[in-house]
Amino acid sequence: MLKLAIIGAGSTYTPELMEGIINRKDIMPVKQIVLMDIDSKKLNIVGSLIKRMVSHSKMPCEVLFTEDYDTALDGASFVFVQMRIGKLPARVLDEKIPLKYNLIGQETTGIGGFFKALRTIPVLMDITRRMEKLCPDAWMLNFTNPAGICAQALLDHTNVKMIGLCNAPIRIIGKPVEAFTDGEAEVDYLGLNHLSFLTSIRTGGKDLLREAVNGNDDLLKKLEGVTEFETDVIRKAGGVPSYYMQYFMHKNKSLQKLKAAEKSRGEECMEIEEELLKLYQSEDLNTKPEALSKRGGAMYSEAACSLAESIYTDDNKIHVVNAYNNGAIPFMADKDVVETRAHVGKNGTKMISPKVLGNEYVKGIMQTIKAYEYLTVTAAINGDRDAAITALMANPLIGDYDVATACFNEMLEAHKNYLPQFFK
Repeated sequence: MLKLAIIGAGSTYTPELMEGIINRKDIMPVKQIVLMDIDSKKLNIVGSLIKRMVSHSKMPCEVLFTEDYDTALDGASFVFVQMRIGKLPARVLDEKIPLKYNLIGQETTGIGGFFKALRTIPVLMDITRRMEKLCPDAWMLNFTNPAGICAQALLDHTNVKMIGLCNAPIRIIGKPVEAFTDGEAEVDYLGLNHLSFLTSIRTGGKDLLREAVNGNDDLLKKLEGVTEFETDVIRKAGGVPSYYMQYFMHKNKSLQKLKAAEKSRGEECMEIEEELLKLYQSEDLNTKPEALSKRGGAMYSEAACSLAESIYTDDNKIHVVNAYNNGAIPFMADKDVVETRAHVGKNGTKMISPKVLGNEYVKGIMQTIKAYEYLTVTAAINGDRDAAITALMANPLIGDYDVATACFNEMLEAHKNYLPQFFK
């Protein structure tokens, strides 16, 4: 009988996650779900909706609320983590302060994502230490961003069983596959979290994506409208980039777009969240509302719950995960956390070696950003300012020492309450 702990359950994403759990009620015998959040108001609003969803589904499961980590974790089978340290106001700072320095402000990449990692990793480390005592056999499924950097920190520095995941690969793979085929194809997908590429779409003995990249313009045109990139960029990248790659491939255009925006995405999300929380309070609402799609969390339930299902049933199905490379991508080290396809079962992940690795651009940017990620982990765990500045110098979205140092100092002060490791 399974106990699920959802850390950060006050998130408006939680009904999306809960839908996936309910859809698997005949596969996974969940008898208790503990919703944990430090925000009691949001916990009660979202939690009450979750209780109504469970009751409406006739799922024989107890739902409890708590603001205590240990209560949630004690005896858990799976721990789903979806935290935002500093909540959306911290995200807005991550987005807006960098713009003053002509740097991209974004919540998971660049210096904004860097500061989110600094705030998040120590809290995740605390949770894993508690798990080692209270539920040592549990699996942590983390989709707290930046998911890849967080996975690198936890796998390197704790003994917890964990897998990092993201909903983005479902979209990045799905739309091009639909453009080329009837929906059935074998693919290669590789990279780091929010820095990834679809490099192969194989069906009927042909690699249609390779044909497109290598000169078949009719095939290449089929990708127009289903990705964020023009066909020439796709050709030069050697595959379809993740939409987060726009910040690297169109850095100046992205920066100007962010500067010109009336509101940052974080400010928009604050408004959407308020609307959702009002909606969630309706006693008549007992399913995931369609309005949640505006928040950007589509397919989280599929990414997270299907992964839990594979671990529980040991079905060894293929998922895209953030886990140790273990030789799958030959130009990355075994202990580099990468985002690629893997068979998943009760013992965790068995990474699949892509047949098509992409070109030298893919290799170069993955290795560069992985160096940045290791430095970020060191800075986050130790409060190491030298590692922090070096990380920012290594990241091609920042690079310049003087700019990196000035922006770092301002953001460090702005987030001071959530970065005690830097103010010992």
